[in-house]
Amino acid sequence: MTRQIDYYFTTFSPFSYLAGDGLERIAAEAGAEIRYKPVDLMRIFDATGGVKPAERSLQRQEYRLQELRRARDKTGLEMNLKPAFAPANPMPSSYAIIAADKAGGGDLGLLVRLFLRACWAEERNIAEDEVVRDCLGKAGFDPALADSGLLLGAETMMRYTDEALAAGVFGAPFYIVDGTERFWGQDRLEDLRAHLEGRL
Repeated sequence: MTRQIDYYFTTFSPFSYLAGDGLERIAAEAGAEIRYKPVDLMRIFDATGGVKPAERSLQRQEYRLQELRRARDKTGLEMNLKPAFAPANPMPSSYAIIAADKAGGGDLGLLVRLFLRACWAEERNIAEDEVVRDCLGKAGFDPALADSGLLLGAETMMRYTDEALAAGVFGAPFYIVDGTERFWGQDRLEDLRAHLEGRL
């Protein structure tokens, strides 16, 4: 039976960006299927006792920046630690991902990474229609998907967020294998790999 990885994320999460294509490579090696599920992370924070980054203490904000710098340097990914458009409104890009998933024909993992890169490396506003269309096209989808499925996108994102909370999600990126084994953060991807290989 094909293993399932539910990937809960938001398109403005720096740690989701820092995961790069690691999840996709691990899933391909294991023959696992990734189900991409954008969520309302602010609602998840509110429901699970999390504090939004801008509302955290100065000590926590400063430490977060150091963590981001170290993670960036380890991955070699280009990254602006204080991008012009973060946190951006994630709804347009999230709805586009949901519409693209339904339509098929492109690379959904690439689309997610393109939105994250636009935010964290390219100083682009992922809430803007032009950026959404550009990312859709580059990932092999019809850019016109940016204009469709708003109601479906809103309903699906709400359902994914409800599902995430019921499954124990409290941050992003969050990966759940076969509905039971949970991994939080891009720095747990090697643990996810080990679990898929039966070593953990």
